[in-house]
Formats: sequence, structure tokens, C-alpha cells
Amino acid sequence: MSGNSLAVLQALDSARTQWYHITAIVIAGMGFFTDAYDLFCISTVSKLLGRLYYFDPTSDNPGKLPNPVNNAITGVALVGTLIGQLFFGWLGDKLGRKKVYGITLILMAFCAVCSGLSFGASRKAVIGTLCFFRFWLGFGIGGDYPLSATIMSEYANKKTRGAFISAVFAMQGVGIIFAGLVSMILSKIFLSQFPAPIYSKDRLLSTQPEGDFLWRIVLMLGALPAILTFYWRMKMPETGRYTALIEGNAKQAAADMGRVLDIQIQAEQDKLVQFKAANEYGILSGEFFQRHGYHLIGTMTTWFLLDIAFYSQNLTQKDIFPAIGLTHKPKYVNALREVFENSRAMFVIALFGTFPGYWFTVFLIEKIGRFKIQIMGFFMMSLFMLIIGIKYDYLKEDAHWLFALLYGLTFFFANFGPNSTTFVLPAELFPTRVRSTCHALSAASGKAGALLAAFWVQSYTLDSNTRKIRKAMMILAFTNMLGFCFSFLLTETKGRSLEEISGEDNGAENCNETQMAPVPQMGRQVSGPMDSI
Repeated sequence: MSGNSLAVLQALDSARTQWYHITAIVIAGMGFFTDAYDLFCISTVSKLLGRLYYFDPTSDNPGKLPNPVNNAITGVALVGTLIGQLFFGWLGDKLGRKKVYGITLILMAFCAVCSGLSFGASRKAVIGTLCFFRFWLGFGIGGDYPLSATIMSEYANKKTRGAFISAVFAMQGVGIIFAGLVSMILSKIFLSQFPAPIYSKDRLLSTQPEGDFLWRIVLMLGALPAILTFYWRMKMPETGRYTALIEGNAKQAAADMGRVLDIQIQAEQDKLVQFKAANEYGILSGEFFQRHGYHLIGTMTTWFLLDIAFYSQNLTQKDIFPAIGLTHKPKYVNALREVFENSRAMFVIALFGTFPGYWFTVFLIEKIGRFKIQIMGFFMMSLFMLIIGIKYDYLKEDAHWLFALLYGLTFFFANFGPNSTTFVLPAELFPTRVRSTCHALSAASGKAGALLAAFWVQSYTLDSNTRKIRKAMMILAFTNMLGFCFSFLLTETKGRSLEEISGEDNGAENCNETQMAPVPQMGRQVSGPMDSI
């Protein structure tokens, strides 16, 4: 730690882990729980929407959302998320983390409720309303990415910072589990009250009209965790780093963090002036690109490449679920049974494939380090996807459980790997003044990869052509290896203060060395830039 570091920053970096840290993880984590639930619950009810609103009595198969409509319903939230990340990330650096944090939560809760409503009863009105509010829901979710990561990184101590940030992100896994669990429980309750024949026996009666209430309730419940945590989110003080290093209010920062950590912290207003003067450069400056250009390229490219693979991982899902008995063909179930089976499949995959990987990262990130976890994850994802691509026909026909194991392992190493670390690293590598913006740029790059996966890679599965799916898996194996290579633009951040990682301490030190005379402060000599005081 540089001798020029402010007392409030040293107090945050060296603070013992206490109840307030746990509270911050829960508050920020519940935002991510809500994000994941809202983004993923739509996949449990999208087939129900097809049966309800695109029913064709002359077809041998149940109603199905047309591909453009399906892409719109699933993709519009991703578009909203990308735009929201950029907007709220920038705003978080301009207005403060706390102020913007509340706006995103209100927007998420409001749009989750409205997603279950309709401006009319026609197919066009229902789908149009759903897409409109899911865009704005995604917009709010987008803000949660940079703000949650930045707030947690700026509150945490340096020894457990990576574990705390990844614990917030791990709530995404819990949210996916609950998206499957809630849909599964509700569909089972509806099914017990409204039984119906399978589609192949009675095309009309196989779709229970009560299903129209089911999908709306599933979507609206996404507002509940956001509403429950709003009060505590608003009670959180602004982070000490923002108050001190951006607002320039050392007294307020020392008071807020002293109250949070239950210690006395010296304000050091004069010393803060010197510290700020050394770190005034913006994100478009030559100094930023000289210091952090490679890091920003690294965080943006790795998150982009990761999300192409991560959001394409359901390419093989439709073959795996029936193979291990989790789902049946649509014409052999009724509408509510189909929701139950799809929800159960999501729940099982999330519980055994997705969820453990997140928590392996939480428990091991401070031992192994971010960099090693990231390159290991990319490499293992690439390996398993390559095997699935090469042996797809054999796995699909003759090795169902091996197929499921390989599929689960790609999810595991995505989460015990780059899906977690690409969230952690942008919250640590960049200076306080542009931390939220840089995280937003990285996250938005990831969502661009997700959109590429949703609209291009998944087109390979539309006609169930085995050769195309094999080709897609090979492409994904290659993109993961590219992610492995681009990870070498990044540096390990384990065990260092945020100011040490970003070079803010060094900037203050260099500025200090140029001074001609000391400036008195609090009864001792501390040098600082004369023209700034």
C-alpha cells in the first residue's frame, strides 16, 4: 500500500469481514437474483405462449411461436440490457452509485409486473406488450451489472474482494434455479386443478385456458425480490471511494465509512485534493489508454467471446432433455405438463450444472486467483464443446448420460471460469472515476455476444440439422480458445488494493514527487500540489 493512500481507503482495504459486508452481498446479490429470474423465467413459459396464441387445429403439432416472434421475446430483453448497461454505467460515475442503484430497482419491479399484463386480448396486443415491457425490464437489469459490481468492489476489503464480488454474481445461479423451481411448482398446482388430455388425443382441450394466468404470474413474481430489498438498498450509504475520490468530500466519506465499519477515520481533506489531482484523466484520454487500454480490450473481448458460448449452450438442450427423460415430445403432453417438464429440466441443469460452478469460484477465487480460473474455464469449455461437436451423433443416439455429463461440465466450467471472472475483473482493474463506465462497456460487449448467440448461432438449430449443430459446436469451441488467448491481456488482481491495481496510488505518488514544498495538514507535513489547494 502506498504511503499516499487515504486513511478511508486504507480502512476499507484492511477492514475485517463483518456483518455489513454480508448485508451488502445480500442486497447487491438480490438484485442479481432478480436479474436472472427475470431473464430466464421466460424460457419456461415461451412454449405455453405458442400453444395459447398460435394454435392451429389442422397441425399435428401444438402451437409454436414463429421464429421471429420467439427471437423478439427472448432477444428484446438482451437488447434492453445492453443499452441499460451503457447508460446506467455511465450515470453511476456521474451521479453516484447509490442514486442510480435505486432507479434500476424500481424500473425492474415495475416492468416485471407490467410484463404479465396486456394492452388488449389479441395475439398482437399480448406479444407487443410483452416485448415492450421486457425491453425496459432488460434496461433496468442492465444497470444492475456495473452498479452491483462497482459497489461491492468499493465496499470490500482487499483480502476477500474477489469472493464478495463473485458471491454477488453467484446469486445469478440462484435466480436461474428459482426461475425453474417457481414455474415447476406453479405449473404442478395448475395441472392438479386443471387436468387435460395430451395434444395427440385432443388438440383443442390439451391447451388449458388457465395457462394464460400461469405465465403472467410467473413473470410478475420477478418483481417480488426487487421490492423486498428496495428499503435496504436505499439505506446503503454512497461508497467511500465515490464520495472521496469523485465528489471530493473527505469528511463525508470518513463519516459514512466510519459508521459502516464502526471505527474512527481521519478525513484528510488536503491530502484528498492531491490524490484527486493526480487522477483526473477521463476514459477518452491518452493517459487512460496508456495505463488501461489493454485491460479494457481484454475485459471487453473476453466477456464478448464468453457470452457467445454461454448463451449458445442450449443448442444441444432439446436433444439432451428427452434423452435423459426430463421432457417428452410436445404432442405427447398437454400445455401445463409441458411447462412443468421444461421448468423441471431447467431446475435440474441449473442445480447440478450451473449452480456449483458459481460457488466453486466464490470459495477458490482468492486462493487460485482470477486469471487462472478464467483461462482454465475457457480451456475446459473449449475442450468439452469440441468433444460434443466431434461425437455429436454418437452422444445423441448411444451415450445419453455421457452427453448430459459433458453438457453439464461446460456449464460448470463456464461458471467456475470466465462467466464469473469476466464480472469480477472489470470491477477491480479500472480507476474509481471510470470504474462503473468501464464495467458497463465490458458487460455490454458481453451482451453483444449474447445477441450474436441468440440471433445467429442458434439459427443452426432451427431445422434440427445434425451437421449444422456439429459445426456450431466447433465454432463455439474456437471462440472459447480465442477467449483463452485474449485473457492474457489481463493481469491478476488478487490481494491488492483497488488503487494499487488501477495505478491511482502511483499517480498520487508521482504527483507528490514533483512538489517543491510541503503543505501542512493536521499538525504534520504532507506534500501536495500547491496549485490545487
